Amino acid sequence: MKIFILTCVFLVICSLSAAFDPLDPTGNITVKWDIMSWTADGYVATVTMNNFQMYRHIQTPGWTLGWTWAKKEVIWSMVGAQATEQGDCSKFKANVPHCCKKNPTVVDLLPGVPYNQQFSNCCKGGVVAAWGQDPSTSVSAFQVSVGMAGTTNKTVKLPKNFTLLGPGPGYTCGPAKVVPSTTFLTPDRRRKTQALMTWNVTCTYSQFLASKHPSCCVSFSSFYNETITPCPNCACGCENKNKCVKSDSKLLSVVGVNTPRKDNSPLLQCTRHMCPVRVHWHVKQNYKDYWRAKVAITNFNYRMNYTQWTLVVQHPNLNNVTQVFSFDYKPLVPYGSINDTGMFYGMKFFNDLLMEAGPTGNVQSEVLLQKDQNTFTFKQGWAFPRKVYFNGEECMLPPPESYPFLPNSGHETRVGVLTLLVSLVMFIFF
Repeated sequence: MKIFILTCVFLVICSLSAAFDPLDPTGNITVKWDIMSWTADGYVATVTMNNFQMYRHIQTPGWTLGWTWAKKEVIWSMVGAQATEQGDCSKFKANVPHCCKKNPTVVDLLPGVPYNQQFSNCCKGGVVAAWGQDPSTSVSAFQVSVGMAGTTNKTVKLPKNFTLLGPGPGYTCGPAKVVPSTTFLTPDRRRKTQALMTWNVTCTYSQFLASKHPSCCVSFSSFYNETITPCPNCACGCENKNKCVKSDSKLLSVVGVNTPRKDNSPLLQCTRHMCPVRVHWHVKQNYKDYWRAKVAITNFNYRMNYTQWTLVVQHPNLNNVTQVFSFDYKPLVPYGSINDTGMFYGMKFFNDLLMEAGPTGNVQSEVLLQKDQNTFTFKQGWAFPRKVYFNGEECMLPPPESYPFLPNSGHETRVGVLTLLVSLVMFIFF
């Protein structure tokens, strides 16, 4: 009985910790429903999705939001989004609803839709930026008209079983909770209005739920050692190794072969690590008061352009970043005074798009860091990152014993002097 209880406690702790991100402890996606007006048989609501995650965004093909109605609700119409299926609406004779499914699935509209179908913060193909990268584009919204739902705060029942794909699995959503009604300012900012009723749904991310394998890996090199530490073999799993494509394959010239698929399945270049993305950290130069590192991100996926990518690095000397070339940089300080983590991301309209695999499928930058004489050293792999995240996913690092360490020149010098002394003594006495 004790073993069973301990097992249950362990599973609960693991499930709770899986969704906790130590580098972004308060990061989540909050879905807010604001009932703006009542109708004859229901209400009109504004649904707003806010991404409060510092470095994890929703990339193409975008988010998918689902839920289960508490009663027999239907969606009469939507603006700024659409349900993927209409469902069985045969019982409606005159006006046919937009969606009659008990568990509707909703997606964002694509850019360029007619103006009368647009809503504020909509129509971006479901792409939502990270809060730390661009707060102005970290929100998505749509309007929904719900029927057969009740027309007062007491008769409306909250939807259940919310799900969020962003674009794949990984998000777990809690139950909807009624919160104080949202207040709004009129355009002239002289009058406040408020929603008739508001409820929130909080969704958190877990990499363990998203995939059983990492989606990126890290390799190392340095100026003081000829050794290049590659990504570990099969760092991202080798299940699809027989389906990979060599870089010189004629298959790549076939029209449409690198077109993104709805299931987001990759078409990978054949490598030892079989990862869609590789991050390379090179210790480039050593100055008296500074040192320089080069960072390169390479895309090995022929079907994916990474838009608004982010790279998070944990390194003890990031508290003394002097200059970052070619990338934007922002420190992440989850623990107050400890400032060892930073986020790199592309400059808008310059390198914020990491192209698909090929000659242009990489972005590079250099980082100049000031030396802290109390902690700085090149020994024991100190110059290399402790953790690396690409697009919010933790990358597989090489084993520490394979890092390109400093040559042990001091030890060699001591041995040479000792040998010289022994030789001198033998010469004198013999």
